[in-house]
Amino acid sequence: MRYFDAFTSGTAAGSGVQSFFYADPETPAMGRVYYKLSQGGGCRYSLLFSNTVDSTFADGSHSHANLMLDEWEILSLQAGHCRACGTDVSEEPDYWVPVTFAGRGGKKVMPGELFSTDPFAFTCNKGDYMCVQITFSGRTIPCHPESLLPAFVYTDREWLPSKDQPFLSMLGCERQVKTRVAFLGDSITQGIGTPENSYLHLAALLSERLGPDTAVWNLGLGYGRAHDAALDGAWLFKARQNDVVCVCFGVNDLFQLGDAAQLEKDLAYIVRALKKSGSKVLLQTIPPFDYEPDTRLNWERVSAYIREELSQEADAVFDTVPVLGRGPETPHLSKYGPHPDTAGNAAWADAVYGVIERLL
Repeated sequence: MRYFDAFTSGTAAGSGVQSFFYADPETPAMGRVYYKLSQGGGCRYSLLFSNTVDSTFADGSHSHANLMLDEWEILSLQAGHCRACGTDVSEEPDYWVPVTFAGRGGKKVMPGELFSTDPFAFTCNKGDYMCVQITFSGRTIPCHPESLLPAFVYTDREWLPSKDQPFLSMLGCERQVKTRVAFLGDSITQGIGTPENSYLHLAALLSERLGPDTAVWNLGLGYGRAHDAALDGAWLFKARQNDVVCVCFGVNDLFQLGDAAQLEKDLAYIVRALKKSGSKVLLQTIPPFDYEPDTRLNWERVSAYIREELSQEADAVFDTVPVLGRGPETPHLSKYGPHPDTAGNAAWADAVYGVIERLL
């Protein structure tokens, strides 16, 4: 996809297609999502959307990995500039930039389509926000129920908090960088456990430390499974576009599937697929998550497989347990909460930074 030849991620926010919701196709809706920008200055941007579910949501009864959603329509799209953004009410942008698709103001989205907008000029300071306002209609609409981003839908003449709207797969910025780094994983990678809109999760903290020559793309997704990434669909395709991919999976595989042997196979497939695409891989051990005895045995088995065997294929392995675990006697228990809080993410970022820096 030629899009990735020019555009790199312009935010450390976790975003993607986690699930979908049902809408009234006869009644258009309008939503806003606010993304904090990783760099300042005047750049051309292009917004990437996907109409395929990245990973299985919850128990899979509603949506599953690689589910191609039905046709829907973007009626209009705008990008607004904000110097700040709150989480309780929407911030009104200073100015708006119309965003088009092949010169047109709207687009019919095809089942399973991965598509981008026309490039548009946008000027900001580092840390400002881009408000993406979309008017859309259709029956099944992609969404991100567990997003940490401020998101609002216009209802009864006011903006009310709601995740029932499309989210970007990537907020693309046309700029030259030395390295593209992606974080591929589940809710822990996405940043759940840190406050909404705080940007105190691992990917955001490392984006700050790695500096402007590194583009960070947060592909972490709540309920994400290694088994789903190993299906080699839209989610892994996005990860393949990066120079370095930090992989952290296993919690949901252990809880939802409970098959240690399958998890080992899936992790091996992900590492090999990324390596085949030319990416360097930093593989992380499965974080502590207050496991019960049976699950703990599988956790120990797969973690040992990562450290002792799969480490021979990855470019680097980082053991999360000494940082996020409660200590040598109870390493399976989480020191900072099953979804690490801000202190846990800060400790994690401090510990893994040097490993990532050596891969750049």
